[in-house]
Amino acid sequence: MTQAVERVTEVAIQQPQEQVQSETEHLLTFQEYLAYEGEPDVLYELFRGKLIPMPAPTLYHAKICEFLVYKLQRYFADQNLALVAKTTVGVRTEENSSRIPDAIVCQESLWEQISDRPGAGVLDFAEKPILVVEIVSSNRRDDYIIKRNEYEAAEIPEYWIVDPQKKRVRVLANATNEEGYNWVDFSEDSSIVSAQFDQLDLSVQELLNPPVVEQLIKEEQAKIKTLETRNEKLAQRLREMGINPEEID
Repeated sequence: MTQAVERVTEVAIQQPQEQVQSETEHLLTFQEYLAYEGEPDVLYELFRGKLIPMPAPTLYHAKICEFLVYKLQRYFADQNLALVAKTTVGVRTEENSSRIPDAIVCQESLWEQISDRPGAGVLDFAEKPILVVEIVSSNRRDDYIIKRNEYEAAEIPEYWIVDPQKKRVRVLANATNEEGYNWVDFSEDSSIVSAQFDQLDLSVQELLNPPVVEQLIKEEQAKIKTLETRNEKLAQRLREMGINPEEID
């Protein structure tokens, strides 16, 4: 989710000088940020000690995010991968900086380890995710330059930029090598290719025009019920033929 770093400057211009001075006297440490309690229902990122309130996402933005997490979760289950996909989880990127990507993927063991920890839900340097995803909204420079540099410096292996305006997904990978991220753009008529998730079936067009997740779950349940009904009918037919279906390998 994007938020303008320049907004700090804009707010400073709009506010009285005395108020600006009082607000800029103290830069938060990372530990202070974890314990910070701001306005209810407002998420804050930390950029070099300065709090950045995040704008509420559009419904379209939220729909893309929900669908992406749904697809990743189903993929992990199908491939029996011990990974989790989550939203509104922070990621520490610098000494006094922390971002809240639209989605992250991390090891299930890590998630279990930190899920009961008090304070803000932020992954520290040693708890890095294997993937972060940002959906471009108001400030493109944040996602393409500022956050890219932060995620790269934090050595997060893979970073996706979902860009509805340009109708593409940019996949940046291999942050751990000396040259930093390499990137590939996937257009609306292609499927996303990830070295980490090589069996993932997800097209850019599907991601940018996502169905309602609840409807997909209903369709899944309907298929399960249909299969159960067919299996029961088959079992009944076998019993009528004198065959115990439970003894069939």
